[in-house]
Amino acid sequence: MLPSVNEEMQAGDPGVGASVGVSGVQSRSEDEELLGVKDVKRTATQAFGVGVPKRRSSSRSIKRKKFDDELVESSLVKSSSRVKGPPVMEPIRCLGSEPSPIEKKKVTKSGTALTPPLAMMLNPSPLPKRVKKTKQPLHMTKDLGRWKPTDDLLLINAVLQTSDLTSVHLGVKFSCRFTLREIKERWYALLYDPVISKLAWQAMRQLHPEAIAAIQSKALFSQGEQALLAKIGSTSQPKIDVFQELLSKHPGIFHPSRTPKSLMVHWQLLKQYYLLDDQSVQPLPKGDQVLNFSDAEQMVDDVKLKDSRDEVLEHELMISDRHQKREIRQLEQELPRWQVLVDSITGMSMPDFDNQTLAALRGRMVRYLMRSREITLGRATKDKQIDVDLSLEGPAWKISRKQGIIKLKNNGDFFIANEGRRPIYIDGRPVLSGNKWKLNNNSVVEIAGLRFVFLINLELISLIKAEAAKMTQQ
Repeated sequence: MLPSVNEEMQAGDPGVGASVGVSGVQSRSEDEELLGVKDVKRTATQAFGVGVPKRRSSSRSIKRKKFDDELVESSLVKSSSRVKGPPVMEPIRCLGSEPSPIEKKKVTKSGTALTPPLAMMLNPSPLPKRVKKTKQPLHMTKDLGRWKPTDDLLLINAVLQTSDLTSVHLGVKFSCRFTLREIKERWYALLYDPVISKLAWQAMRQLHPEAIAAIQSKALFSQGEQALLAKIGSTSQPKIDVFQELLSKHPGIFHPSRTPKSLMVHWQLLKQYYLLDDQSVQPLPKGDQVLNFSDAEQMVDDVKLKDSRDEVLEHELMISDRHQKREIRQLEQELPRWQVLVDSITGMSMPDFDNQTLAALRGRMVRYLMRSREITLGRATKDKQIDVDLSLEGPAWKISRKQGIIKLKNNGDFFIANEGRRPIYIDGRPVLSGNKWKLNNNSVVEIAGLRFVFLINLELISLIKAEAAKMTQQ
């Protein structure tokens, strides 16, 4: 019955039958297209699902800041992924039927539309990697600040002289205390790093010629230079002419900055450390004969240890000594005036003399009376007694037992004779052992830090002088 109904519908209303046929064909083609897309997805998952495990992912989008290069890449991807117009679907043909020309065009268009995504799925393009900017190593920038052009010039001169970085580390005094490793790294950088070598060369070219000459004068001595200097004998006393002749004979061995004086100084150092050819270091004695400090001190020659004279220092010391002596003289001249003032206050300026006292030796604590023409001064002991015991005035352990003698002559003059080892000062003037000096009234006598004032009984002495004058007239 179905065919008859269809025939009747087609016969009765041909437009309706045609529409029904077209709708049936379109529904069938849509089902076939869905099946085709599923097959494509299945082949893609089979191609990638063999070795790639399934990754869990969230549907939430992670928001983060993008760099400049990522912004450019994302914009390019978005522009390429956009497809203008409605999506093109390929109709599925029935088995055994040939495709029409219109269907062939649709197939070609759909093939071209589906091929690029499939190729991207099968062969995904690798993402471009971010290229990091090369930064200068930290040690290079650090060395540029620490190493000065003077240090680089010192390093180059020292290496050219010794060819040994260990000797350079031990013998050269840089502006900073560089370690051996830092010196090696700097030397290798100067040799093999074009950036550092160029900067160092430009900085060294800007140095002043005087600074360059001063640096070159500090260059280490090479082995050839030391060998020539070591040939000069240690017993000889070479002068500047010898080193000048040596420098003129071997100009190719010695550094251009060498002078005869510098060669002489270095030869003296070699001699001091027993590095000359005719010198040999004596081995230390073994056993009980070990040299002690006192024996070594006796063996040292004082002439060799004599320091060089410093004329500037001696001149300054001489000037200060003159100033001090001038001040002492001024104080000595003012002393009598102050002494009179003190005596007037204390009431001891005019002591009361009796008829038997010729003079008095007054100290701060004790007053000694002179009642004979000759008295002895010193320090009294159990074995020996003296006239004037100075230990009663103060500490007298520096005073001799018989320090001096005070004697009155016939003409009325008093003299003091030094019999001890230490000097006696009379009004600031030293009287050495074996000498004598005249004593006046109010003379200041100083013995080993003890001061006394010598006072004369002028009335009694005037009478003695008168009697002496009468005796001489008779």
